[in-house]
Amino acid sequence: MSALLLNLHPGDEVIVPSYTFVSTASAFALFGAKPVFVDSDRLTLNIDPVLVEAAITPRTRAICVVHYGGIACDMEALLDIAARHNLVLIEDNAHGLFAKYNGRPLGTFGSLATQSFHETKNITCGEGGALIINDATLIERAEILREKGTDRSKFLRGQVDKYTWVEIGSSWVMSDLLAAILFGQLQRADMINAQRVAIWDRYDAELASWADRHGVTRPHVPAGCEHVGHVYHLRFNTGEQRARFIDHMKQHGVSCVFHYQPLHVSPVGRRFGGFPGQCPVSEHAGDCLVRLPLFNSLSAEDQSRVIDSATSFIP
Repeated sequence: MSALLLNLHPGDEVIVPSYTFVSTASAFALFGAKPVFVDSDRLTLNIDPVLVEAAITPRTRAICVVHYGGIACDMEALLDIAARHNLVLIEDNAHGLFAKYNGRPLGTFGSLATQSFHETKNITCGEGGALIINDATLIERAEILREKGTDRSKFLRGQVDKYTWVEIGSSWVMSDLLAAILFGQLQRADMINAQRVAIWDRYDAELASWADRHGVTRPHVPAGCEHVGHVYHLRFNTGEQRARFIDHMKQHGVSCVFHYQPLHVSPVGRRFGGFPGQCPVSEHAGDCLVRLPLFNSLSAEDQSRVIDSATSFIP
């Protein structure tokens, strides 16, 4: 929907992070735009604003940022870049519903922001999402696109006596059953996120000494960022260390998984000009990052087992 609302055409460019899920880029590529891959900041794994500005060309239409792990990007810098270059800023906030940057909720900075309610997210209905629209000029057209290209929303509000096909859209309406599940989750959102943050905080406190001693990188939360405990990850120095850690944890009955493979070196990413070495931070994360179990009902006993297993590993 974001791509359609921007009226993207072949030859247009949208700047995206390489270290993200494929949807961030494919949403724009689907309508002919070229995703331009930019590397991450080494500390946060969020898109690097300096590299964003360097990637802007006369064909750039938008910047799409991802708040990795629900920890905010440097929105002050990114908003400044977008304003100076007259670009639309889009937030992929799949990880960060109810997280904040300088006291302001993520998803309220860009003209558009996307949310995910996939089964892996803090607030979930199994599958589905939402589009937050902060630019009032886009609301009416977004309603039309969502309703298969019809003005049915106006009809339901009594603004027209019948509805008709007015634009090419699609069906992005969530089913009633999924919406009911989601409503229940949203009612418990504060509790769910508080439980996840407590688990995240315990990992960070009890793994700090072991991680520092062995040169393992823990998540970094910049000042002014209030996260929601979406992901707790560790970054080893080499892929070989990560592989041994995952095997070690498996032997202790703990499942640990890695995360994204950088888009710029994927088969499709290379078709858009990506090449090895283009985004070294993303490549290192793809090779060396591992996520620890984190869900709001994780018991203190099970978390102790995860921590004890992790700290018994020698990289």
